[in-house]
Amino acid sequence: MDNVLDFKRGRVPLLISMPHPGIRLTPAVENGLVDEARELADTDWHIPQLYAFADELGASTLAAGYSRYVIDLNRPADDKPLYSTATTGLYPDTLFDGRPLFKDGQTPSPEERARYLAEVWTPYHRTLAGELARLKAEFGYALLWDAHSIASVIPHLFDGKLPDFNIGTNSGASCDAELAERLVAVCADAPAYRHILNGRFKGGHITRHYGQPQDNVHAVQLELAQCNYMDEQAPFGYREDLAAPTAQVLRRLLETFIAWGRERYGR
Repeated sequence: MDNVLDFKRGRVPLLISMPHPGIRLTPAVENGLVDEARELADTDWHIPQLYAFADELGASTLAAGYSRYVIDLNRPADDKPLYSTATTGLYPDTLFDGRPLFKDGQTPSPEERARYLAEVWTPYHRTLAGELARLKAEFGYALLWDAHSIASVIPHLFDGKLPDFNIGTNSGASCDAELAERLVAVCADAPAYRHILNGRFKGGHITRHYGQPQDNVHAVQLELAQCNYMDEQAPFGYREDLAAPTAQVLRRLLETFIAWGRERYGR
């Protein structure tokens, strides 16, 4: 499978993971989708564009090429549920609003899905793990920022309107507590936006699996409400007027992340 991921190696001990901006589909998935799913509404639209400043910071970046409708890179390979509330699995069968994703009898076969695991999920996680290992070997520690976005209102998944910045640290298990406090402080200094720590989104598989602060690997997930940088209705256009101030807050968050690491580890 081609164009599975886009990886750029940086010069500081920070990796930005973007598992859900991909829009590529396999023939089996594309042919089986219901009409309502063909807009790919559940995509983390434009995330690489929003985080374009990462190059200036010197961060490594990793972005998925295939849609989460093929396979969800933020779920464990064994598809063990991460949430007790409504969610989607490794191989999504429903849209975020709960409607079926595939036409009756047209879900990809088990053989097809096994191929997605081997040729999409595994390369992404191999690259992610390899880069964290490289950063830790070079700097003595590694920082992981798992970048996501989602529509601000999805009644099937959460009540009301989602806060703008949803920081997840697996309830404090995926990164140092002081680091989380500093990130929350950055959000508090941006009063135009609402924020929450470990609310509805505490971090998916990537944050939970790779965030090992006891081993000097600190992971944070950010679920960003899409109303802050794009149109939430098809064709899901990028809104520079909204994105520019939002990206400034994102940049301060990542600058704080990097600065904390240097203070903590001395490099």
